[in-house]
Amino acid sequence: MKASFCLLLFSVFMAVACAQGQASGSVAQESKLIALENAWNLAQLHHDAKALDTLIGDRFVYTDTDGTVMNKARFLADIRDPDFRASLIANEDVKVDVYPNAAVVTGTYHTKGTYKGKPIDHRGRFTDTWIFQNEQWQCVASHTTLIHK
Repeated sequence: MKASFCLLLFSVFMAVACAQGQASGSVAQESKLIALENAWNLAQLHHDAKALDTLIGDRFVYTDTDGTVMNKARFLADIRDPDFRASLIANEDVKVDVYPNAAVVTGTYHTKGTYKGKPIDHRGRFTDTWIFQNEQWQCVASHTTLIHK
């Protein structure tokens, strides 16, 4: 009886420890993904397509605010566009849902700057889908919706 109780107690302890490890692992992954989202913003701000190339998957799909759908090559070419000059690209209200080998990041964004010499000040929502493969996170799909121009 005493041995069964010890075995039960040990099983409960291991289950709790495992759950805590998964939770803290999840928190670490959430922090990592938020950092990657911020790196994405900096890369866009500086027209750094090379940095973005490492953050997005080869079969990346981007849906822009006007409904345009872009693959990775077109998205990276768009990042290089010298007509877009951002002075601010920032995310707010970011939420990360982590799954085994995948995550969905949602939030709002604020972009200020100029496009073709005209001022822009956009606020919108985004949904980014990330997968974890080859020991790294890569975004495979991104969708943005304009809230305010």
